[in-house]
Amino acid sequence: MEITLDKHSANQASIKITLNEADYQPKVDAKLKDYAKKAVIKGFRPGKAPISMVKGMYGVSILVDEINAILGESLNSYLKEQTFRILGEPLPVEKENNSIDWKTQKGFDFEYKIGFVESINLALDNKTKGVKYAIKVDDKLINETIDNLKSQYGNSTNPEVSEANDTIYGDLKAAEGEFEKTLSLPLSKLSKKFSGKFIGLSKDAVVEFEAKDVKKDEWSEAFGLTDEEIEEAKGAFTFTVKNINRTEAAELNQEFFDKIFGPETVSSEEEFIAKVKETLQSSYDRESKVFTEEELKKVLIEKANLELPDAFLKEWLIRANEGKVTEADVEKEYPIYAKQLTWSLISNHIAKENSIQAEHADVIEKTKEMIREQFASSGLGAQLEASMDIFVDNYLKGKEGQNYMNMMTSVQNEKVLAFVQEKIDLTEKEISIDEFKELLDK
Repeated sequence: MEITLDKHSANQASIKITLNEADYQPKVDAKLKDYAKKAVIKGFRPGKAPISMVKGMYGVSILVDEINAILGESLNSYLKEQTFRILGEPLPVEKENNSIDWKTQKGFDFEYKIGFVESINLALDNKTKGVKYAIKVDDKLINETIDNLKSQYGNSTNPEVSEANDTIYGDLKAAEGEFEKTLSLPLSKLSKKFSGKFIGLSKDAVVEFEAKDVKKDEWSEAFGLTDEEIEEAKGAFTFTVKNINRTEAAELNQEFFDKIFGPETVSSEEEFIAKVKETLQSSYDRESKVFTEEELKKVLIEKANLELPDAFLKEWLIRANEGKVTEADVEKEYPIYAKQLTWSLISNHIAKENSIQAEHADVIEKTKEMIREQFASSGLGAQLEASMDIFVDNYLKGKEGQNYMNMMTSVQNEKVLAFVQEKIDLTEKEISIDEFKELLDK
């Protein structure tokens, strides 16, 4: 047997395997003898058929099976000996004539394409700059949150005449064409100037306006139109009022406090405000952590500067998912896949170099945290904790164990990123919620 590697570029190569008769024939002969002992062939007692007849009936299939087994074992062993990291799976190269004479041919040549990355060079020191973000919960955000809660839990009425911040239910219709849609229009989501057209209206009133007077975000956020409907929204429109809805803000009393945080959790307005701040800060601390980690990933990906075998990986994705995806699908989704793969390679490299490992206990604890967050507003409390082990076990066994592997990967990533933050030059930066939103929009 002869195996040769031919590198075409820094991350793609072909492997050629040449087999001669001595490489496979002993195994084929042994398998034929085993078949002959068990074969039931008409006209012969079990196991007494001539070996030549057994060979004629099963020889080719046995030969193909044995050669495929030798190829798989030899290729895997060869790749394990290499210093580079194989990506995807080796792809057999199909010859133009693709013809093998299994009955007479003695020597066989096979070729595979592979994609790989060489060693990863990534120094974690103070030359690497990162930012640890902390979102500050200020009075403005607290007041906005309380106002939203008062509105959400307030009493709904149907007044005769509309006022600012009401929601008007009615029919939107284009003056030309067949467009017509019944919808609820929250006036708070319209500009002050435009919302004035809808104030002081009663049932069956008709508002006339031009499409050019409506901003694109108002079409989507207030009128609830789809992107396709917005593109076609031109010319004159009418809106016919069918009903007016108004929500009277809830009072800051014990009944309201209990609705938000559960019975007897807070008992005064001061305690309520403090609890809102604590809840908001906890939520935004998690968002800060996730955002910081995603930004750090970008820094490390840029610094590692890995060059993926893009052409090979795209071909592998198509062939590995034959019939399920098209070339267009792969082209569209490949940038996301490449980013995830690159980070996975970097994370595994850092973990290996620094003996970072996700332990079973870490997986269990992280799963518990996830379940607690999902049921945070359910009010189950002690009942949830009493059944926590069952919830955790059921989740981690889900999707044939894939949930467990995903959670383990998540734990490793968190440990890797925590380690990175200890090693690099990390600047802490406090930002407002508005600044955070601006960063997300970039």
